[in-house]
Amino acid sequence: MNSRKASALAVAALVAGGVLTGGVATAQAAGGSPSPCRASAKACVSLSTNQAWLQKDGSTSYGPVPITSGKPGSETPTGIHRVQWKDADHRSREFNNAPMPNSVFFTQTGVAFHEGSLRAKSNGCVHLSTTAAKRFFDYLNPGDEVQVVP
Repeated sequence: MNSRKASALAVAALVAGGVLTGGVATAQAAGGSPSPCRASAKACVSLSTNQAWLQKDGSTSYGPVPITSGKPGSETPTGIHRVQWKDADHRSREFNNAPMPNSVFFTQTGVAFHEGSLRAKSNGCVHLSTTAAKRFFDYLNPGDEVQVVP
């Protein structure tokens, strides 16, 4: 590829608001590595690296932060989701009234980002540290896109 074509591709990727990876624009981290999610996602989760990011206007605005996700038989669903609702003081009806601080529900089956153990796998939710859970809760709103990649 000549330098003119390479420059044109680089400009096209920047205009798309991300880094071109396999033909898909992904969010570019300010001063860091890009998230593996598309630029339109407001939140990104990588199950293989146990990390999550927040994104704004095609750039990573927060993260990566460590996460834990669903255990075998209760896997966190991959794909494109939308924030359904939020509850700062949620308690699980399904799991003995367990506290789920700063819950951001992004599936219709009750999967959420929330404060939780970063050592143990969950029942499908994405566990975050106290600080990260608060940040995700404050940033995300109903309708925002969440992408979970394998």
